[in-house]
Amino acid sequence: MRASTSNAQDLGMPAIYLHLLADLLNRIGVDEKALLLRVGLDPLRLNSPDLRVSQAQASEFVTRAIIESGEPGLGIMLARELKMPLHGALGTAIMSSRTLEQALELMTRYLTLRAPNLHVSTRQSSGNAAYSVTCDQDLGPLQGFIMDAMLFGCIFMGAQLTGSTVPGFRLLRRGPEPAFFHRFRPNLPVPVEYGAMEDALLIPVSQLGMPIRFSDDQLAESSRVQCEEALRQLTEDAGFACRVRRVIETSYPFPPKLARVAATLFVSERTLKRRLQEESASFQNLVDEVRLERAKALLTTTSMNLSQIADALGYADAANYTRAFKRWTGSSPSRYRNWARQPKTQTAPTTIAASV
Repeated sequence: MRASTSNAQDLGMPAIYLHLLADLLNRIGVDEKALLLRVGLDPLRLNSPDLRVSQAQASEFVTRAIIESGEPGLGIMLARELKMPLHGALGTAIMSSRTLEQALELMTRYLTLRAPNLHVSTRQSSGNAAYSVTCDQDLGPLQGFIMDAMLFGCIFMGAQLTGSTVPGFRLLRRGPEPAFFHRFRPNLPVPVEYGAMEDALLIPVSQLGMPIRFSDDQLAESSRVQCEEALRQLTEDAGFACRVRRVIETSYPFPPKLARVAATLFVSERTLKRRLQEESASFQNLVDEVRLERAKALLTTTSMNLSQIADALGYADAANYTRAFKRWTGSSPSRYRNWARQPKTQTAPTTIAASV
């Protein structure tokens, strides 16, 4: 079962998290590649730090992963794998903060970059600072997984930041304790209390001044600027065309059929075309944009020949790929590759700069 997102804002999930989950599944004996392919995701694309997976596909993958692994605690298991650098500019900004309080302020402001549907509110009472986490829509099975990964991840990442478990740190969870949780409780360094009225991190106010051991003021400031820009771009890219593009970017096989993308986004083919037209976009242009980006990356970062690149981009042969590349850029693939390998002091041919 997948949570429907046809009428809700879908900012996607960072692909790197699904990459980590796939690695975790492999270690516990699940054929993660077959599972990803059944969901329509390309395993080779998920380790990109810049790509995001549509919420619908992320939900389907997580649901199937829980079923096929027989492990409802996958979110908690993933929490142990989350290292600060994996969180991009936000991770760097948090690591560079001076104090635990500053790190938590950054998490509160920029959590949308990593978990778009989760939001943090703060308050202080009885000597504790409470960071309450809520979800703005029903995400189905994905919701519990994300909440587990985020909240339990904070336990482990807090220790990464300060060098030790934060004294007095507690975790509150809504609802009854899951039947599986007794297997995880002994290995958690902080108390976890189920049956609470909220999902929240409780930290003694007296501990908020704990120093972060990686503190770097200059890096903290530059990373915060990056977070602001990333947040602006993410919220501006919340349109339907961006949702379609995310599916195209991570799809297997590539390029995906229009019908497959429409089904992934829970709309009809006609509706998909209409909504793209309303944003002055088209399905084929989005496919071509992604193809061009991949083509340039393969030409500049691999030694694949033109036939291999053509196959990776979904062309029948190298000739069709070469014609398309010339149409997009005004240059042949070989000429582009030769230019890309020249010293960067050389100016790019004007034809290379042409867009789709």
